[in-house]
Amino acid sequence: MSFLITLICFIFILGITVTIHEFGHFLFAKKAGIYVYEFSIGMGPRLKKFNRKNDETEYSIRLLPIGGYVQMAGEEVEADENIPKNKRLQSKTWLQRFMTMVAGVMFNFLLAIVVLFIIALIKGVTLNATYISESNVPGVEVGDKIVNVNGHFVNNYDKLALELTVAGKKDFNIKVKHKDGSYDTVKIHPKAVYEKKELKGYEYGFNITGTHKHSLLSSIQYAFVKFFNTVEQMFFTIWYLITGKISLKMLSGPVGIFSIVGQAASTGIMTLLSLLALISINVGFINLLPIPAFDGGHILFLIIEKIKGSPVNPKIENTVHTIFFVLLMILMLYITFNDVLKLF
Repeated sequence: MSFLITLICFIFILGITVTIHEFGHFLFAKKAGIYVYEFSIGMGPRLKKFNRKNDETEYSIRLLPIGGYVQMAGEEVEADENIPKNKRLQSKTWLQRFMTMVAGVMFNFLLAIVVLFIIALIKGVTLNATYISESNVPGVEVGDKIVNVNGHFVNNYDKLALELTVAGKKDFNIKVKHKDGSYDTVKIHPKAVYEKKELKGYEYGFNITGTHKHSLLSSIQYAFVKFFNTVEQMFFTIWYLITGKISLKMLSGPVGIFSIVGQAASTGIMTLLSLLALISINVGFINLLPIPAFDGGHILFLIIEKIKGSPVNPKIENTVHTIFFVLLMILMLYITFNDVLKLF
């Protein structure tokens, strides 16, 4: 896959993901009557800007397709006296501010569900993909269902894939349900797979399959089931990062995503669409985390305000957001550095 095509696909996927996220914030801000200075797609130097008739907002496209923002009146510590008080963010009701903050995540999730539905409608779906289709492991037979990996409940392919990743190269146990309803726990000995002396993954001695369906109802079911399974996988990924079961080196930043996009583009449009849905869910989930500098951080302060009955001091809130933003940039640099090392 050529660099140019990979770049186009990379900009396409991140551009759609960021645009839909920021459009969610923008739409609800406008609906609430909040003055919006700028709606920007991308970060860094501005490439193009324009204004619409009878609209105060400046629309911008910036150089780096790795983010975007909606700049609203009332987000800053010092009030902009040029903007009427009733057009500032702080003047709006708690629910209006909450919906404006959470709208970006909502739109990312909706985009993912729609894309997953389209994929399923076109090519059909595979559900319940934890059944054994091939096995050379004693005690594991074709038709058995994997229900547990190392003591962790498994009921879908995404959770199974995560638990196998966490298990890595060490021996681990799986619990299988046989066709007669009985259960057995079996020890698995992973075998490393290399390609041109590079580790590509592990073989476990079994393959899995599921039930293939191709209908409108199954497509709707798949879209929602896959969405919730991916969210669950994200939750456990964060938890395993906190507990040290997964290394930060396994995370990918823009450079890593660029490489993944190139691999996806080489296999076809359906894989690219699947990646779009996955990245959209990831962006929504990460932004929902109650960490200052993310949307979830703003939502956290709104919840604190609701509990204590009065707003948090804007100076304190902005300081906390700034500190965490700097920490996140440091983390992003670390992840990007590791992504670059993986290229060599």
